[in-house]
Amino acid sequence: MGRATRELTGGIYFGEGPRWRDGRLWFSDFYAHAVKSVSLAGDLRTEFEIDDQPSGLGWAPDGSMLIVAQIKRQLLRRTPDGKITVHAELGHIADFHCNDMVVDSAGGAYVGNFGFDLDAEIAARGVPDVLANHPKAKLAYVAPDGTARVAATDMSFPNGSVITPDGKTLILGETLGAVLTAFDIGAGGALSNRRVWAPTTPAVPDGICLDADGAIWIANPIAPQCLRIAEGGAVLEVIDTGQPCFACMLGGEDRKTLFMLTAASSDHEAAAAAQTGKILVAEVDSPRAGRP
Repeated sequence: MGRATRELTGGIYFGEGPRWRDGRLWFSDFYAHAVKSVSLAGDLRTEFEIDDQPSGLGWAPDGSMLIVAQIKRQLLRRTPDGKITVHAELGHIADFHCNDMVVDSAGGAYVGNFGFDLDAEIAARGVPDVLANHPKAKLAYVAPDGTARVAATDMSFPNGSVITPDGKTLILGETLGAVLTAFDIGAGGALSNRRVWAPTTPAVPDGICLDADGAIWIANPIAPQCLRIAEGGAVLEVIDTGQPCFACMLGGEDRKTLFMLTAASSDHEAAAAAQTGKILVAEVDSPRAGRP
C-alpha cells in the first residue's frame, strides 16, 4: 500500500519552483504569469504577477525574492516592499527558456535552462530521440550583486537543484540525462569535481528536494510519480501522483510535509489551455534538510 496523499489545491495551470516560507508554500504558476502561495489549509492566493512566465524561486538574505523569468531569460528581484527589478540578464548564457533555480546562503543563484526548444523538438522527433540526442546547456551562476557567468557546461537540461546544508555541494537534476549530478562549491560559487550523484532511469528528474537523511525526492515529469532516491541511485520510495509530477518540496511546521506539483501535460499549448495543475501533499518520515 502506497503512502497516503491528499489534494491540497487545484485550480492552477502549471506549478513550478515550490518553496516553503512563513507558513505557506510559494510557487510559480507559469500560464497565470503569477507567483502564488497556499497554506496547509488549502487557501490559494496570488501573491503577484509578472509580464512573463515565472519559474524558479528563492530568497536573498535581505528578504528580497528572486524569480526566474523564463522567456525573457532574466532573474528578477522583488524587494520586501513589492518593487520588482531585473537582477540579472541571462540571455548570453541560456540558449532557450530559463527554468529552475536554487539560491545559496549569500544570495547567489544557480539557474538552469532548456538549452533548446524542447516542445518543438519533441513534436518533430519524438521523446526517445530527443532523450538520446539533444543540444547541451550551460548552467548560470548569478552572484549576489547580479553579475552572471557560466557555472557549468555540457548539461543535459539542467533543472531542479539543491545545496547541501553545509553549503559545500550542489546537486542538480539533468532531466534529459536521467541523472542527478553533484559539484563541489568553491569560492564565489565556483563549481568543480563534477560527478554522478545518482542515475534515475527510467525516471527523469524535474524538480528535486533534499531531506535530512541525505536522500533526494525527485518529481518525474514523464510518469505520475514522485520518487525518493539515495546517493548511488537506489529507489527508496515511490508515491503515485495521479498525473505527471513536475516539482516537489518539503515543508510544513515540522518540514515533513511533501508537496508535489502535478499537471496533465507540460506541453506549453496544452498546459496553458486548462487549469489541470494540482498540488498534492503527503506526510513523510524524514524532514527537509537544512534550517527550519
